[in-house]
Amino acid sequence: MNINLGYGESKLGVSIADDNIGEILKVNKIQSEYDEQTLIEFAIMSPVDSSSISRKFIKGDKVVIITSDITRPMPSYKILPRLLAELNLAGISDADITIIFGLGIHRRHSKEEQKKLVGADIYKRLKCIDSDPDDVVSLGVTSRGTPVDIFRPVVEADKRICLGNIEYHYFAGYSGGYKAFMPGVSTFKAIQKNHSNMVKDGARAGKLKGNPVREDIEETAGFLKIDFLLNVVLDENKNIIGAYGGDPVSAHRKGCMFLDRVYSYPLEEKADIVIVSPGGYPKDINLYQAQKALDNSKHAVKDGGIIILVAECSEGLGGESFEKWMEDFDKPEEMVDEIQKNFILGGHKAAAIGLILEKAQIYLVSAMKDEYVSRIFMKPFSSPQKALEDALTVLGNKVKVHVMPYGGSILPLKK
Repeated sequence: MNINLGYGESKLGVSIADDNIGEILKVNKIQSEYDEQTLIEFAIMSPVDSSSISRKFIKGDKVVIITSDITRPMPSYKILPRLLAELNLAGISDADITIIFGLGIHRRHSKEEQKKLVGADIYKRLKCIDSDPDDVVSLGVTSRGTPVDIFRPVVEADKRICLGNIEYHYFAGYSGGYKAFMPGVSTFKAIQKNHSNMVKDGARAGKLKGNPVREDIEETAGFLKIDFLLNVVLDENKNIIGAYGGDPVSAHRKGCMFLDRVYSYPLEEKADIVIVSPGGYPKDINLYQAQKALDNSKHAVKDGGIIILVAECSEGLGGESFEKWMEDFDKPEEMVDEIQKNFILGGHKAAAIGLILEKAQIYLVSAMKDEYVSRIFMKPFSSPQKALEDALTVLGNKVKVHVMPYGGSILPLKK
């Protein structure tokens, strides 16, 4: 079987012998009778547990629209034209609307990147800015001790709309919802405190109730509310197949239920080798982002097996703290031990990789230099084919190979 895997803006192929093929973990195809714009229209005009924009928003309101940054596949440019039309009909002028890209702890955008995210026409029409962790308002502290520090323009706005896409998140359960506030437009200190809950029971992909990270995130609603949420679910080609608008919790939950129908994968058995790709750009822009697919793949590999991660990582690791942790420890298990005693944002990603390395080897097909990949506890390869050939030499030619072409989205679950 020949399989193409997303790698940056291109594809890399791998050929697997029929005797070795296990399962190809793909999405559960759901036929939709509606196109993207119809789904967006329905989400805006028939909101979940919420009144419509025309009733909530009035002339003179200063409105911010928070949306995802360049590391997310959220197609803001598809949603904003219809959303802005509805705001204009409610009497909100373009001059009173600001688009904010929620960076979390990610790097700032170039102007061209901002334009790409929202579309050239909207970029010309509206003020577009990146969130700034140095310009925040401190609103209080959650019951778990997380500072609710939110970007000042968000706090000072009269109304807040949040956009985002929903996918599995390895410790917050799912992306989307109030994650637009925390970590989207918050501070390093606040995000670090919230993410420190990832080491507690219940913090895992696909779990909402009893998840300490998600519950802490949603406590921010007691300090500052999202007035209207619009979250989407994307297919493997980044097309919108589900859209949910309205109340920031209720609409999010409906989106999560739909995501489960599409992207949870009941697995017959684990494999000795798992080949996984995040699905290409932007999910493999750096290892920090590609780690999410790697984490999902751990649920599909046997103990002592090999995971082949196919991720371009054109921007390298993707964070100073993450790099420091990956570079400074002599053994993966040392990272795991340290994160339990001293939680550091960025280090949490390294520790998560350390946990996987305690279970399986990681082969990495990327644009990073071989010697550097070896330094961060992984084995470098120039192609998935060469990586597979090496893995078969190590584990034998009779082993099974699972493939996850869109590993950032699929969550393998034991039947």
